[in-house]
Amino acid sequence: MLFHRKAYSRLLEWKEKYADKYAVLLEGARRVGKSTIAESFAKNEYKSYILLDFSKTTNNILDCFDDIGNLNMFFLRLQAETGVTLYEHESLIIFDEVQLFPKARQAIKHLVSDGRYYYLETGSLISIKKNVKDILIPSEEMKIQVCPMDYEEFCNATGNNFELLQQVYNMGTEIGQTTNRKLMRDLRVYMAVGGMPQAVEAYIEGRNFSEIDQVKRQIISLYEEDFKKIDPSGRISALYHSIPAQLAKDAKKYRISSAIGKRNSEKTEELLYELIDSKTVLPCYNSTDPRVSLADTKDFGSYKLYLSDTGLFVTLMFIDRPIIENDIYAKLLSDKLPANLGYLYENLVAQMIVASGRELYYHTWGKKASTHYYEVDFLISEGSKINAFEIKSSGTGKHESIKAFSKKYSQNVHNTYLLSQKDVGKEEALIMKPFYLMPFLL
Repeated sequence: MLFHRKAYSRLLEWKEKYADKYAVLLEGARRVGKSTIAESFAKNEYKSYILLDFSKTTNNILDCFDDIGNLNMFFLRLQAETGVTLYEHESLIIFDEVQLFPKARQAIKHLVSDGRYYYLETGSLISIKKNVKDILIPSEEMKIQVCPMDYEEFCNATGNNFELLQQVYNMGTEIGQTTNRKLMRDLRVYMAVGGMPQAVEAYIEGRNFSEIDQVKRQIISLYEEDFKKIDPSGRISALYHSIPAQLAKDAKKYRISSAIGKRNSEKTEELLYELIDSKTVLPCYNSTDPRVSLADTKDFGSYKLYLSDTGLFVTLMFIDRPIIENDIYAKLLSDKLPANLGYLYENLVAQMIVASGRELYYHTWGKKASTHYYEVDFLISEGSKINAFEIKSSGTGKHESIKAFSKKYSQNVHNTYLLSQKDVGKEEALIMKPFYLMPFLL
């Protein structure tokens, strides 16, 4: 099943403006749809294309790359081996899963400067040490991040009207309880299914939630196999599995020791960066001083981790059960899960922010004469100012932290938002929005 993906539009822009000078690399976690996007782009936009899938290609094809000094011979051999005719300036060559054959990635420099054809790479775990060892990373490479399907892509795929949400946002007023409930329920379907194309396809085909959950479990198993290839001890898997539990504790930051015990800190940090490089998780850094640029004040020792996909997050939360029963999904869809699942909505918002091309930041600071602290869930730059977001599944409560933040950094704050399941509203300077309007605040 082919879905309309935003990465496709970015590929069109690359073809129009940059393809003469750069290859393009679609980078992202396994199973987010990179190969499907690449091949449908090649079919639609070029006279011919060669697809080299390095997860299952022949030795004869691999041997072609030993002869990259003689490009005439290289192209002749490639056409003979694949049975595809290449046309100058009208053909695309795809290096699929290029991390599995670093020599092909290194060849990009010569291939791009040759200028006869165009090049598209796809890869996951692309910057893991063993995948870049002993090769010169080409500077003639433009990266496009492919994330799981965002809420707009999900709505387009499932026939929900995303444009309607844009109209609701533009109105800026309450839409009434009945409509708000309906729109929240639609969003909770996205939270349950997630944006992994295989899970979305299973949902569209009308499969029940136990079957959709099975699809997501297979993806998590695939990630675990990848983690074991990088670190056979299973510690990267443990770091990954620990994420929902650590968010549930509402702790100030992610603790590696909670996941794998106290170990050599240098080695465990390396494992953490390899987990982040896999694009299966989203790091959110504590900004130590939001008055300055968020990127310049991120504390590498203080961060939270979210999962790259909300659907996988739901599955991982209940992974200890043989298969998540349909009743858990029924409870999620009708908002009957325990009220302390605010962190599930936090993960949703984190995914929305990253899908818009931004990094994740939060901020904590101590309360006077107390061991407790204030915390603002997410910060986003807007021009020279910042927008601050508090996430509350219920929308009720005092909102003490975000009000204190607004006061403390009044010179630097553009807007403060409370995101919840409640309708549009306002409480003093605090703007209240339902979760489904978050994409329009970015």
